Amino acid sequence: MIPVWAIVNFLVSQHLTLLIGGVVAFGLTYVLTYGILALCRKMNWFEPVVEHKVHKKALPRLGGLAIFAAFLLSSLLFYLPTLAVQPGTSEMIFGHAISKELVIYSLFLISALLIVMVHAYDDVKGMRPLPKMLAQTTAVLVMMGPGLHSFHGVLFFGFHNPFAPLSQASSSSLPWYQQTELTLFIHEPVISWLTIPAIIFTWFWFVGMMNAINFMDGLDGLVAGIVAISGLFITIISLQLSQYTIATLAAIFTGAVAGFLPHNWNPSRIIMGDSGSQFLGIALAMLSIMGGAKFALILMILGIPILDIAWVAFNRLRRGQSPMQRDLLPQYAHKTHLHYRLLFGGLTTRQVCYIFYAVTALFGLSALFLTGIFKFLGFGLVGLTVCLLFWYSIYLQSKVAHSKQRDTQQA
Repeated sequence: MIPVWAIVNFLVSQHLTLLIGGVVAFGLTYVLTYGILALCRKMNWFEPVVEHKVHKKALPRLGGLAIFAAFLLSSLLFYLPTLAVQPGTSEMIFGHAISKELVIYSLFLISALLIVMVHAYDDVKGMRPLPKMLAQTTAVLVMMGPGLHSFHGVLFFGFHNPFAPLSQASSSSLPWYQQTELTLFIHEPVISWLTIPAIIFTWFWFVGMMNAINFMDGLDGLVAGIVAISGLFITIISLQLSQYTIATLAAIFTGAVAGFLPHNWNPSRIIMGDSGSQFLGIALAMLSIMGGAKFALILMILGIPILDIAWVAFNRLRRGQSPMQRDLLPQYAHKTHLHYRLLFGGLTTRQVCYIFYAVTALFGLSALFLTGIFKFLGFGLVGLTVCLLFWYSIYLQSKVAHSKQRDTQQA
């Protein structure tokens, strides 16, 4: 029998490592950003002021390098993935059994490094969309870790069935809609033709998350704050599931992102660029399915920006435009992203951030307490909130238009 003191000591040490890792990551990002600022000024790596951008002055745009470096160093120091090889939690690599969690972490570092390097080059020199999409696809393939007979990394082929009773054990004799896990044709990450839907879904999740975070990165402090809050809730739910090592990794990620916020808070000294937003996207996508049970959490927390991006892309396609095209000029205020709608409606950048922070935290709390079928209530609330915020942005813009019309008549 394990002594009580040993259990208490284990839990205290795990939580202490988690806390220290997050704090160190925060400090490293904060300090390293000064180095990136100096490098950008020396090399004259600035994002120029252009007509369709919100920023009114040239800003360095390689802040993502500081976030990634801080995460990498902190995770190597404080993240200790589960090394114990147990049935169902290990992978056979070159004839040796290796912890599944260690494999995923290693593959993620390779994928993240590729994403950061390619998009850092894009931040400095500029690239066309196709090479960047190829880099994203390659990174996702690396994350999957395909081998001769199975995938050793992350393959998204199943999620928890909210309609199944919590106490019910999985059984092959039950019909598919009563299984505790709903899957895409396969129950194991094996390589076969039946795996193609899971591969496509995994690709869509990772690439979609990277581009979603990138599209959100339009106002000072917006993405850094939202992603830091999301990372915090992933940390909390990982602790609830007793996944202490994954919680530590999520805490390190949260600290690394939050450490950039003081530099990026309006008016910002530096922006994270595509190298930062793309890294944040692939990291969130990985953390949301690493260890399970966090996919619904991320969908709920990021439900508003995801629906907003989907709506804007749909409208651009309907108008015959590319969904990747940006139309941020004030005359397109009624057609663009929700945060720009609110900004063009008269709110300040900080006020828009406060609204998104509050909504993100609110839905994060909802995701923690809503279980089973009640999660659909949370998704419904997300949709309702999107509608309300769109209506509020229209109301604000109409007030601005009426005010300008009145001033013109008086003049």
